Amino acid sequence: MYRLMIVEDDRGIACAIKEQAELWDFEVYVSENFRDILSDFAHFQPHIVLMDISLPFFNGYHWCSEIRRISSVPIIFISSAADNMNIVMAVNMGADDFIAKPFDHSVLMAKIQALLRRTYDFAGSVPLIEHKGAILDTGDNSLSFGGEKIPLTKNEYKILLCLMQNKGKVVSRERLMEKLWESDSFIDDNTLTVNINRLRKKLDGAGLEDFIQTKFGVGYIVK
Repeated sequence: MYRLMIVEDDRGIACAIKEQAELWDFEVYVSENFRDILSDFAHFQPHIVLMDISLPFFNGYHWCSEIRRISSVPIIFISSAADNMNIVMAVNMGADDFIAKPFDHSVLMAKIQALLRRTYDFAGSVPLIEHKGAILDTGDNSLSFGGEKIPLTKNEYKILLCLMQNKGKVVSRERLMEKLWESDSFIDDNTLTVNINRLRKKLDGAGLEDFIQTKFGVGYIVK
């Protein structure tokens, strides 16, 4: 089942699209958190996004650009501002198509289906893990925060992946070392400490202070 995310502040239009898409067996999410569309995107992990230009707080161009920093998921703009300048702007920001309002829902669904066919073989979307605005892309082993990518070593990525997959739970040092042992090199207790400290320094430098917390005598937690 494909997942469709709708970013539209006109509830009537959003609900009408949702009802139509569900008839085509889509799983649909209508975003309401217009201050942080990126978190909704990371949590829902859609296969395709419908985006209006005029939105509260930040416009659709802004969110299209933010999504493009972390994903190549198809994005279709839907807007009554369908002049050439807005269409060109949408494409330059990374949109895959532009549909002018008002539109026929059968035409919209046909365009969505066509774009999905061109985009997926269906292998599914690249899974993302989000926490407190930090987004870990398990497709390319990268971490993004505030629109910037934070470089991670192989070991740093494995540590962060394990902690974010278990966010809210304490992960023991033994469990983290087991994850690191899956690589080609042996990791001892001291090496784990070095990797944790380096990772924390990177996160602190990117604005993610205290992202990883220590539970003395037990392990580490992301909460």
